[in-house]
Amino acid sequence: MSAFTQQVKGNWTELKGKFKQQYADLTDDDLLYEEGKEDELLGKLQKKLGKTREEVESEVSDWSK
Repeated sequence: MSAFTQQVKGNWTELKGKFKQQYADLTDDDLLYEEGKEDELLGKLQKKLGKTREEVESEVSDWSK
């Protein structure tokens, strides 16, 4: 299980709020989390934010500390 998956599973409500604060153009659909589909969520965030996988994972990691 990746660090991203662990962080999302444990703190998604908090992380979702931080994504909304940081990126106002993200919709609830963009931030819809379904267990087992963490890679799909990560892909949507990458595409919407124009960031690499590593950049998105780094933000999540920083916010989870």
